[in-house]
Amino acid sequence: MELSGKKVLLVGLAKTGVATIKSLAKHGAEITVNDIKSEDKLADILDEIKNIEGIKYIFGKHPEDISDIDMVVVSPGVPLDMPFTEKIKSEGIYMIGEVELAYQLADEPYFVGITGTNGKTTTTSLTGEIFEKAGKETYIVGNIGNPVIEAVDNSNKNACFVTELSSFQLESIDKFCPKVSAVLNITEDHMNRHHTMENYIDAKARVFMNQTEDDFCILNYDDEIARNLSSKCKAKVVFFSRKEKISGGVYTEDGNIVIDIDKKITLMPVEELSLPGGHNLENCMAAAAMAYVSGIDTEVIKEVLRTFKAVEHRLEYVDTVDGVMYVNDSKGTNPDSTIKAVQAYEKPIVLIAGGYDKGSCFDELFEIAKKNVKTLVIMGQTAELIKETALRHGIDDIYMVNNMKEAVEKSAEISVEGDVVLLSPACASWDMYKCFEDRGKDFKNNVRGL
Repeated sequence: MELSGKKVLLVGLAKTGVATIKSLAKHGAEITVNDIKSEDKLADILDEIKNIEGIKYIFGKHPEDISDIDMVVVSPGVPLDMPFTEKIKSEGIYMIGEVELAYQLADEPYFVGITGTNGKTTTTSLTGEIFEKAGKETYIVGNIGNPVIEAVDNSNKNACFVTELSSFQLESIDKFCPKVSAVLNITEDHMNRHHTMENYIDAKARVFMNQTEDDFCILNYDDEIARNLSSKCKAKVVFFSRKEKISGGVYTEDGNIVIDIDKKITLMPVEELSLPGGHNLENCMAAAAMAYVSGIDTEVIKEVLRTFKAVEHRLEYVDTVDGVMYVNDSKGTNPDSTIKAVQAYEKPIVLIAGGYDKGSCFDELFEIAKKNVKTLVIMGQTAELIKETALRHGIDDIYMVNNMKEAVEKSAEISVEGDVVLLSPACASWDMYKCFEDRGKDFKNNVRGL
């Protein structure tokens, strides 16, 4: 892609926005930055790009005249169905996201694209570590918190980009074509953005829309929605399953993970995996499949699966205090993710939940959670809705709190030796925190203060 002299409008100034601006400037683009927030609220971000000359800024509103713009780059948080983005489309201006821009600027890259409602970060980190252990120039990027464009600008030819992709990022791709894609699972999420489940599924399916029969797509056979996507995929489909033996896929047999893609290989016993829970078994099988079709030796795959440490904020062990284990699963930002977290433990659970309302339904969560969640500590915007739902499903030991400090102190007060205090909110963090990482850090700091 030739950017020199092109007039580029960046809409949405966030972490990826800063990296995008630096790359656009490096490639000689004429940059206009637009954000509906006021300039004073963006002071910290603007400080990161203060040394880049020639940038035009439009704050507090969208520009009225975009007739001289050659290309628009939108941040993931910008909905593509709002009036301004509809105007961009109607005027025929090329509009893409940071992931697509990075893809078009990369020099013969090897992209692995990983999406799904839950497990993306763990699987991306795990897959990336396997690639790194195999001696490949590897960048673990995307929705995991590392802008793809930043890695591309610092990479060599044929570098590997193991990329976590959200539905928001996938909406703004055009030519993006990973050599290996994966859809881990699909359950209801982000209905406030996508409006319907069909729209959400379609966004996830974009991860393989440009793939051909020379590429690979890894799908979860046990997830009906993900499994059914195989009919829309032109790439070679490789299923993984912990319930069925899938010829040409990855599955479990007699307590072992088996790779049966081009030949049958017994990879390793399930009990040797470093990560707990059935959901993590799925993540490990998906990572093994992606690594195997990428030509990585099975001994390397096994070593990483045995030694990999949990991702921060995803079932992260924090401490044991008075015989009670405290676990940080702040990345549990939807009900299905919290279901998986609850199912990872056989001990009685004190569950800390609640947060920003994304329009989720909590019935399935509490129908399952009532088996081992003995007490519920709730806070945030969704507290009342969660309380009503939990009561309806027979969970009545409930405490309402105002903040994380109160949540941790109340959990410590009511828990007994052998319990697990699990922060897995089933909601986004935006009502009380800037991001789920800040929420998780607040939890850990309060646990350490007990």
